[in-house]
Amino acid sequence: MLFLNDTRFRAVFYQFVAISLVLLAGWAMYSTASANLEKQDIATGFGFLSRQAGFEISETAIAFQSTDSVGRAILVGVANTVKVSFLAVLFGTVIGLFVGIGRLSTNPLLSRLMLAYVEVLRNVPLLLYLLLWYSLIILVFPPVKQAIQFLPGFFLSNSGLAVPALQWQSGFYALLGAVAIGMAAALGAHSIARRRRIASGRGGSGWALATTLFLLPVVAVWASGQLSINWEVPELGRFRLTGGLHIRPEFVALLVGLALNLSASVAEIVRGGIQAVNRGQWEAAMALGLPRSLALRLVVLPQALRVIVPPLTNNYLSVFKNSSLAIAIGYPDLVMVSNTVMNQTGQAIETIAIFMGVYLGLSVLISVFMNWYNARVALKER
Repeated sequence: MLFLNDTRFRAVFYQFVAISLVLLAGWAMYSTASANLEKQDIATGFGFLSRQAGFEISETAIAFQSTDSVGRAILVGVANTVKVSFLAVLFGTVIGLFVGIGRLSTNPLLSRLMLAYVEVLRNVPLLLYLLLWYSLIILVFPPVKQAIQFLPGFFLSNSGLAVPALQWQSGFYALLGAVAIGMAAALGAHSIARRRRIASGRGGSGWALATTLFLLPVVAVWASGQLSINWEVPELGRFRLTGGLHIRPEFVALLVGLALNLSASVAEIVRGGIQAVNRGQWEAAMALGLPRSLALRLVVLPQALRVIVPPLTNNYLSVFKNSSLAIAIGYPDLVMVSNTVMNQTGQAIETIAIFMGVYLGLSVLISVFMNWYNARVALKER
């Protein structure tokens, strides 16, 4: 056993033993569960994903019918979860930024109002707010028969908001490709212009050229006649609204609840980040003649990002995981769709493993992106 005296070998050996024990324990648990399920004549495996779903989903981010597979139903749940989480992060970050800046206002009324906003939202469980927003939408707005038409083609009722929508007949993927090409060209042009400005101290930011390069492929696809689009306007029937795009109350309640809850946490992070910047930076910006708003935007906030970004990662992950509370108000997210699949197929272990894997994978992607962005804004030693 003299090889154990080698520190490097010993470290690798112990890690190998630990991993082997974990894998052995996992295999033992899997074998025991499979044997018990087989004794009870319960099917195992992931073959159920190819079966016909046989149920409808009230709101879908991608096309879905009851005749589609179970696997596609779960994919719809993933898409719904990602959609509402992304929008909640976007709106929550913007609102939180302004609330955090308002917390530092020299106006005592505004500062105290922002403080009250933060404390009220942070100290009540998110689930209660979801139920509150959903109940308000259902109780305050009229039923579909009495839907409010506040603009031509726009109807508001307790079943949600119906608005005109674009119906793509052809050319959607051509337009998507043109947008991707234009965006890549615009980002490249802006990056080159930025490097030139930093090196020479002259020249603009390149936004005019970047905008032109972005629009050219889109205009080319439009002029080629590949796009075929219909404008579908909602119509009020006897019992329901047909046509157009329907924004349902479950989605709105979940989005509002997640976004406002996140904004309270973001506000405190932004406030702490701005206060972490040395007061001398404010004074230097003011000495150069910058007004307070420009000093905040151009001098203080870029430095505060180094403090703000790391704790934001955890909050963004929480938003994504808290979206599972959607089941309480009937929004068809990943958990709700998975529960329906479990009830129909009886294969709970596999279904739970799938949505746990999805949550883990997407959480890791969020962490990787935020760590990359944090490395970009971090102060670099020279």
